Amino acid sequence: MTHLSSRIRRQFDRSAAGLYDQNAAVQRFMTAQLARLIRDELQQQPLSRLARIPADHLPVLEIGCGTGLLTERLAALLPPGGEMTAADLSPAMLDAARNRLGARSGRNDRGSGAPRESSAPAPISPGFPDNRPGSVRFLQADIEKWAADAPSSSYGLIASSACFQWFTRPAQTLFHLRRLLKPGGKLMFATFGPATFTELHRSFDKAYRSFGVPPKRHGLSFHGGDEWTDMLRQAGFGEIETTRLVRTEYFLSVALFLKSVKSLGASTTNASQLPGLSLRRLFSGMFEHYEKDYGTQGRIPVTYELLLIRAT
Repeated sequence: MTHLSSRIRRQFDRSAAGLYDQNAAVQRFMTAQLARLIRDELQQQPLSRLARIPADHLPVLEIGCGTGLLTERLAALLPPGGEMTAADLSPAMLDAARNRLGARSGRNDRGSGAPRESSAPAPISPGFPDNRPGSVRFLQADIEKWAADAPSSSYGLIASSACFQWFTRPAQTLFHLRRLLKPGGKLMFATFGPATFTELHRSFDKAYRSFGVPPKRHGLSFHGGDEWTDMLRQAGFGEIETTRLVRTEYFLSVALFLKSVKSLGASTTNASQLPGLSLRRLFSGMFEHYEKDYGTQGRIPVTYELLLIRAT
């Protein structure tokens, strides 16, 4: 595990204890949109309602299951005997996802002292998932490393919500995911686009310039739809469709917005501290520009660009 992966894992381990779900409004919306896309894509007859994932799109692999927002929806679509593996880097997130599915099935074992293995939810596997049918299995792994060694043609559907932006080697990882798909299998994922946090980045730019220094990027750099399309084509995918959505959330202050972002585990930054410019001065300047330029009626807006991508 790389130093960055270890840091990301620690961040999500901390945020899994209730804070993530309390602040995951955009992630819930993203998950709902992706679930609808999967339903519409896999329904076998026009205008029909998908009751179960078709056999030719099983087993299912979910990447970055987090607290189980998408896991719950996908598990409800598994046919009898269907198989699904939900993977995440964070053990605490996997525990939260297991508990979510346990609560849904009426078998939440949190604090009961019961053994981890049950029909639903299933135990976490430290390596490759077991092959017992009819259950959701949880896998703790750095998917970028794991996918390189996983058996080819193993999955009919690979799905992910709010995870791919964390990939450090997206082009290489997409190549491995293409290899993991069975012939005719589908990769369907939702991720953030570069217009996410537009107001924040513009406010940081103004703050840097007000101190006479070149702006630096704070937070993750997100790939655009065209970039994902190019990487998917290079990985061997033929049919690619991208849907772009823009959503605006509102917060009472910039401080509360940043606190929410931190609670979601997304506090990793590409920016380094500059000599002579303290973070306190920088953030104070950013707060001032953000609230002056965008604040209205006691609230500040936050823009999210959401990309829903289907590839075969």
